[in-house]
Amino acid sequence: MKVVVVEPLGVDRKELDRLAAEILGNDVEWVYYENRETDPVKLIQRGEDADAIVVANQPLSGEVIRGFRKLRFLSVAFTGYDHIDMEACREKGVAVSNCAGYSTAAVADLVFGLVINLYRNIKACDSVIRQGGTKEGLIGPELEGKKFGVIGTGAIGRRVAAIAGAFGCEVLAYSRSRKEIPGVRYVELRELLRESDIVSLHVPLTEKTRGMIGKEELAIMKPSAVLINTARGPVVDSDALAEALGDGKIAGCGIDVFEQEPPMEDHPLYHTPNTLLTPHVGFATTEALCKRAKIAYENIAAWRAGKPQNRVD
Repeated sequence: MKVVVVEPLGVDRKELDRLAAEILGNDVEWVYYENRETDPVKLIQRGEDADAIVVANQPLSGEVIRGFRKLRFLSVAFTGYDHIDMEACREKGVAVSNCAGYSTAAVADLVFGLVINLYRNIKACDSVIRQGGTKEGLIGPELEGKKFGVIGTGAIGRRVAAIAGAFGCEVLAYSRSRKEIPGVRYVELRELLRESDIVSLHVPLTEKTRGMIGKEELAIMKPSAVLINTARGPVVDSDALAEALGDGKIAGCGIDVFEQEPPMEDHPLYHTPNTLLTPHVGFATTEALCKRAKIAYENIAAWRAGKPQNRVD
């Protein structure tokens, strides 16, 4: 069996070799590529004779998937899989598994890094102290006692809710499916937006969630509220968010995901007040990337054994 890793996984090659031998044995041919390829023809050439392919967030179009003539299994080393043409996979009979759960701790960590930075003006404080300034105008609120709204209560949303509770927040949640979560009160979306001091998004990108936070939803939020998006860029209407920030309708935002990555040079959030932007780094910690590679390889082993896991197709 031949397995092709079509883009870097962010893990040392020696560790990848160790995982491969431990999980799949020594009778598998491995091919690794150390850079991403955007040209469809060249990308097809990388995996045209692979039985299984490992991909992270490299988009795979229908043209590319159909060009992988021997492909039978796709291991997506990522939680989301909206960058994969699933219809083409179904058409070719290609099984697909993802790596849900590898970045739960990492993304939750970033959420609170963004929140605390926004609340305590850490970025501005650093700039001011280097110029001999003081705390004047930089005194912000604390988390304890705030209402923390979590939209989407999958694994990441639940972890964020637990951490928010540990900070002394009152946690509100909205999700299409409700779970029994200690200390969490489920409400409708409008109520969550209206009551929350912090709103954190943790939903997958689907046709129902695309643009779910737009002009109307932002208008419901408190002028003192902040919005955190570590989910998917298109879940938020960036133009509407930029307008809301510029007009003072909400107090700030922390954004790790964009409609296009990296975002275009004229992205509307580049010049808005009290805005923190990060380059889709939420999932990317040393520990998370190692977990991701391990799950991606375990997915191949399970599929090869006829007991597929983490199926998304």
